[in-house]
Amino acid sequence: MTPENMKKVVDLCNQISNITYENLTKIIRLEQTGSATGARKLDDSDQNDIDSWMGGGTCFSMTWHLYQTLTDMGFKPRLVMGHKRKERNIHCALILPDPDDLSYLVSSLSSNSYLLDPGYLIFDPLQMPLPQPFGSGEAFFPLSPNCVRLVRPTLESMELWTGGAGAPMKLRFEYPVEGVSVEEFKHHWNESFYREMMTYPVLNRLDREKGIQYYYQKGNLVVRSSTGSKMTKIEPADRVQTLSDIFKLSPSIIEQALQILEKKH
Repeated sequence: MTPENMKKVVDLCNQISNITYENLTKIIRLEQTGSATGARKLDDSDQNDIDSWMGGGTCFSMTWHLYQTLTDMGFKPRLVMGHKRKERNIHCALILPDPDDLSYLVSSLSSNSYLLDPGYLIFDPLQMPLPQPFGSGEAFFPLSPNCVRLVRPTLESMELWTGGAGAPMKLRFEYPVEGVSVEEFKHHWNESFYREMMTYPVLNRLDREKGIQYYYQKGNLVVRSSTGSKMTKIEPADRVQTLSDIFKLSPSIIEQALQILEKKH
């Protein structure tokens, strides 16, 4: 990829790198509309206006924003779904063919391409390896605090592995490289509103400058750095203000989402 095109992609990734992964606005929108389709269409990222986002979004919001923006910039990104063990289509990301390598016009599977996975807090375009015997079959990226390994067992598939602070690498997702249509992507987006993870708050934010990841789920806050991880339980009385400070979200959004979840339990 030419330096000019790479700078455009990196600048876009940097623009969204401070956004919090969170399902609170998703919970609120579903409550407001009563349907996944209505909630999805209410998502600010569907209008491609990142400045008016309520605070963040899940992998679908972030990936869709990138897809729209890169398409408007003249790139040809592909929407891809991520599978985890027996769970299908629970994650999503983008594959960006190198526009300066015209082989992608002949084969979408064998061209020089990059993985963009903002929903997993990877805000760097990762050059995808080619499977053996065409290439090394894998590529390693020493990101902080989580290093990443892409494994390409075949032309049709790729695996995302992550690890950090001496912990063993774990397989996170497997992506069919060919990708899905916009219609199929939105179908899986709709289905995501009814998954188990929508029954409790999930927040995830990366401080790239300090190399620190903050992750909150079911009352526990995990702070991960290059030296290791620490888990702290946040008491209910402290939740709203603490989560607002750490994840840069409005206290009113956090409180509204928590009230919705409490009514359903």
